[in-house]
Amino acid sequence: MDHFQAYLNGRFVPAEEAHIELTDTGFVLGVALSEQLRTFDGQLFRLDDHLARLARSLELVGLSDVCSLTTIARAAHDLVDVNFPLIADGGDLGLSIVVTPGAYGSFTSGDAPPTVCLHTYQLPFARWVDRYVDGEHLVVTPFEQVSPRSWPRAIKCRSRMHYYLADRYAAQQVRGARALMLDQTGAVLETTTANVLVYRDGEGLISPPHEAILPGISVAVTMELAAAEKIDCVYRELSVEDVATADEVLTTSTPSCLLPVTRFNQREIATGTPGPIFARLMAAWCREVGLDVQEQARAMSSTP
Repeated sequence: MDHFQAYLNGRFVPAEEAHIELTDTGFVLGVALSEQLRTFDGQLFRLDDHLARLARSLELVGLSDVCSLTTIARAAHDLVDVNFPLIADGGDLGLSIVVTPGAYGSFTSGDAPPTVCLHTYQLPFARWVDRYVDGEHLVVTPFEQVSPRSWPRAIKCRSRMHYYLADRYAAQQVRGARALMLDQTGAVLETTTANVLVYRDGEGLISPPHEAILPGISVAVTMELAAAEKIDCVYRELSVEDVATADEVLTTSTPSCLLPVTRFNQREIATGTPGPIFARLMAAWCREVGLDVQEQARAMSSTP
């Protein structure tokens, strides 16, 4: 076997044969719950935490009984066992878990079984390797985060037209920039694909309130590591001014773990370079996962 496998509705298939029907609710309406994981040295990181978040998403949309979490966990491990040996030495895998309600009601005459799919991919380290050194550039855009009256913030889903439009706008303003999402009151929430943390001397590492943001696994790990480093951790509403005047700003997400933000709305944050809090927390991340995350990204970015 020399090609990736995927898991689709109870069976393993060649990844190129894994597809959903055109009548699937995930395709018709974009109703697709998702989880994104990665491996470190071939081992899935915090799978139980991701499955707990998936269970909450399934509960909130009435799909709790679609598939046991034990089955999904087993499929995840089996996929990694099969696919990890197929990637370049030193690399790692991303794993996507996607669940939809199945065929949309307008296209089916009976009860439609849900769609459950897991697939892996080699992590594209070149997409973020330079940002460990140069930092990210965030931009506020006219596009807001969806109101919690539309769907609960605890749901991790792929209904993301607003993310696409926001990142497109940000990149039009500054090449390579990403959007910082605000709520309807102007409070800072997250980027389109990452949680945001602000560090201020005398206050500590600040996250928006739990209930206001997607409960990211990586941001939870980062706050755990910060507490272990004796860095004060605070949860409160953040303003655009808090970001602009911060001593450091960080983003956390599954692929890259932790990145510094060095520019905001076309202005430098503090010195315009990654700061000491980023360095301490990045070192803590490396100890947590058992490898040098930045060095892996550098090495794999130059691998054909």
